[in-house]
Amino acid sequence: MSQTSKRSIEIDFFRGFALLAIALDHMPASVLSHGMLHTFAYCDSAEVFVFVSGYVAAASWLAIAAKKGAGAANQRFWRRGREIYAAYLCAAALMLLSGAAAVALGVDSPLVADSGFQRFVVHPYAMLGNVMVFRDQPYLAGVLPLYVILVLALPAIMPLARRAPDVALLGSFGIWLGGCWLVRYLPAVPESNWPFNPFAWQAMFMLGLLCRLYPVSAAFQVSRLGRTLTVLACALVVLFAVMKLFVDIEPQPGYMKQNLASLRIVSFGAVAWLAAQAVRLGWIGSLARRLPGVVMVGQQGLVCFVGGALASNAIDTLLRATHVNAVWPARLAGDLLAIGALLMLAGGARRWKGTRPRVALT
Repeated sequence: MSQTSKRSIEIDFFRGFALLAIALDHMPASVLSHGMLHTFAYCDSAEVFVFVSGYVAAASWLAIAAKKGAGAANQRFWRRGREIYAAYLCAAALMLLSGAAAVALGVDSPLVADSGFQRFVVHPYAMLGNVMVFRDQPYLAGVLPLYVILVLALPAIMPLARRAPDVALLGSFGIWLGGCWLVRYLPAVPESNWPFNPFAWQAMFMLGLLCRLYPVSAAFQVSRLGRTLTVLACALVVLFAVMKLFVDIEPQPGYMKQNLASLRIVSFGAVAWLAAQAVRLGWIGSLARRLPGVVMVGQQGLVCFVGGALASNAIDTLLRATHVNAVWPARLAGDLLAIGALLMLAGGARRWKGTRPRVALT
């Protein structure tokens, strides 16, 4: 099976859509967030983003290894881990500043508590130290420690995944099974926790990685078994949508997302299989070519994640400060402002990367 790398416009589109959805989902007054995945399924854009990140990480590793060898690929991902750590510190600082802005404007918002700003005011130096070692993870910055761990572990994971994918998959889900117990041993201050348990969420990353290494062929997808899986996936998606919309309308307990509950994996699996059929039929590629801005956001993932977190908080604070967070047109305008901010940020990041002087690797 060929494992050569080719950039996928569909994967960039999925990642870009997930980033836009993450920004909207964290705006309590958002109108468009009601049409996102979490409304109809027992999973949300977080699963999409982590799965796609695993897929993209495997593709990137293979591309670098094919040109410069496995050692160069490993070094690149160790550097990438440092880049994500720097982005985490930047996101944490922006979350604290967002909380400070909400306090300064006298805005009554959950952001003040979630951002950690109140803890920072009481013990600033202690909190900064805790943030640096992941013991305290301010609001919306908490997914990045997960990525730091996964990216740094990738050089050790890839040889096993390529040589024995069955062992890698079983080992990954073995760790996932023990995740609820293992999370208690992660460093965390009493007032904080890891919003994304890395022992659990590594399974979603591994699924994406293995799907890149061993993609399901089009022949299998149209086979009798493949068609049966499609019918089953349709039935599950409809069932979960009915449950979410009309029966189980209360939000899921936070620990289900933190520890990647099995229900979320099954729900995501059904959605992902149908998405794969849409890719096979060319629907996603056609949509991506009509919406190049979404693809561009996906290509600038790290920058857009940090920028989207800031945009979500800033727009929510603005709506509350002007007392229009219950006015439908203002709420929709906030959504459009967040989307526009991410599109502009992605375009700026792409132009900046394109004009940077290239430094030869030694």
